[in-house]
Amino acid sequence: MPWHMSNDVMVERHVKLFKNGRNQAVRIPREFELPGKEAIIRKEGQRLIIEPAPPRSLLAVLAALPTLDEEFPPIKDLPAEPVDF
Repeated sequence: MPWHMSNDVMVERHVKLFKNGRNQAVRIPREFELPGKEAIIRKEGQRLIIEPAPPRSLLAVLAALPTLDEEFPPIKDLPAEPVDF
């Protein structure tokens, strides 16, 4: 990430690219750190844009959970009790 805005002044810093296995990587300097443990990267022309990943929705988290292979006991379907309005 070559630059960021700080008090409306563009700041940039040269960084080294290196190989991490078969991937190219860049060490992000402390002043450019992103929050969290995941990020989104996209390419726009010759620019690479790296942004913090948005929090996952509860539905996405639930969908990623493994299914349970347990047998649950049957639940009696009792008739509703009368309600006095």
